[in-house]
Amino acid sequence: MKFENPILSGCYPDPSICRVGDDYYLVNSSFTYYPGIPIFHSQDLINWSQIGHVLTSERQLPLSSKKSGSGTLNSFTGIYAPTIRYGNGRFYVISTNVEHSGNFMVWSENPEGPWSDPIYLDWSGIDPSLLFDRDGKVYLTGTGSNNDEVSGIYQAEFNPDTGAVLTERRMIWEGTGGSFPEGPHLYRIHDRYYLVIAEGGTEFGHMVTVARSENPYGPFESCPYNPVMTHRSIKSPIQATGHADLVETQDGSWWAVFLGIRPQGYPFYHHLGRETYLTHVRWTEEGWPIFGDNGQVSLEMEGPTFFEGYREDLLRFGRDDFESSQLGLHWNSLRNPPQGSFSLEHKPSWLELTGTDKGLDDSGNLTFVGRRQQDLECHVSVRMDFEPVKDGEEAGLTAYMNEKAHYEIAVTRNRGTKTILFRRRIGSLWKVEREDTLNTDSVVLSIRANAITYSFSYTLDNGEEVAIGSGECFYLSSEVAGGFTGVYFGMYATGNGEPCQTPALYDYFDYLRLNTNE
Repeated sequence: MKFENPILSGCYPDPSICRVGDDYYLVNSSFTYYPGIPIFHSQDLINWSQIGHVLTSERQLPLSSKKSGSGTLNSFTGIYAPTIRYGNGRFYVISTNVEHSGNFMVWSENPEGPWSDPIYLDWSGIDPSLLFDRDGKVYLTGTGSNNDEVSGIYQAEFNPDTGAVLTERRMIWEGTGGSFPEGPHLYRIHDRYYLVIAEGGTEFGHMVTVARSENPYGPFESCPYNPVMTHRSIKSPIQATGHADLVETQDGSWWAVFLGIRPQGYPFYHHLGRETYLTHVRWTEEGWPIFGDNGQVSLEMEGPTFFEGYREDLLRFGRDDFESSQLGLHWNSLRNPPQGSFSLEHKPSWLELTGTDKGLDDSGNLTFVGRRQQDLECHVSVRMDFEPVKDGEEAGLTAYMNEKAHYEIAVTRNRGTKTILFRRRIGSLWKVEREDTLNTDSVVLSIRANAITYSFSYTLDNGEEVAIGSGECFYLSSEVAGGFTGVYFGMYATGNGEPCQTPALYDYFDYLRLNTNE
């Protein structure tokens, strides 16, 4: 039975996977979003349900800078490239908190959590990974760092109980010559050690390369078919394929999860972020892995033998009425949320957001609750009650890429008058495109997206819908705005320099997928 790629759409980059019996678990990078490292479960590699986050407290996920001196993290930093593995009766996730504490490891006996506090490692570089070998030894593998003389993949023996690096750090492979050898995963397959890495940068030159050895420290022999997967310089709706992780299924077949993008327009741009894809892996007679169809993958592919179709209960949610005492797993804050910035209890079935002095242009901790844009064509709407009492108080709905690139429709107070505005931030350029007087307590704010444009509107109590502005998707893309994430649709509140005196209340959040043929 065929399945559709990506298997996780929207900003779910750097996938890592492990199997325990008939169950599969997958994690992704989360950068400066909180909680951190979403974790998913599946029994067929296609239908994935989120079962939690690995990092759920500020103690586990401090999103502040120890290096820059600013005390905050921008959207280029945070949690990079986690790896999930199972060994000795525990699940282990190892990752990097860039700009704060470097490489760390957490563990849990249950993938749903709770997960341990981080064990910080005396290990430089990024993209750490673990191999639990058959003889009981555990190997820590990662990238080179600024302190290493040679760029490549480094390795040492490791104690997962204490986080201690037990042996000398040794460089084991430089790759095939592509830039940025990274994302390494070491496996023991067919009584040999296979090293799978990414090269070429996580952009249009991305690729997967493989080497093997009879010894975990090499020497490693490069696969004659390298790169074993890449879409560079070919015409395909999927680009930037790379950063793969292998898994053997219960029927003996091999599969890989990896990241890719779906570029739009020309010049090419992508704004949903790097997404999670799946492909089969076959082995040559000489024992080399070939990913997909001779290194290429498609939007529609044949699934595993045990995939029996899509589960309707895992389709994207429509309306969230905020009737639960906790936010759903699809919601994130930007960096660590300020104390008391949101509540689901003050007014039952409403989400209450109280703005701080920080706004969308800041890299600090602001009042923000958002979810990934997962579809090129979709419609988002919220009903909001907000009565600003001071000039500058503001709450609304944003299409947010990062602090340098976002569009929003918001209610505010300007010179004593309650207004509704549409604003665009593109790099150093900032402009309120339109501002209308608002005379109602409640208003519905909407964003309609297609592959080219975000269109913003508001609906009054009498049912009248007013179009207030639009913005190009291109300017919220990674190619323009930079960073490693994708667009989020977020509810937010801010005092724009001072704390808000009045909260914003959100009755519901609607997310509607418009085009099922993407």
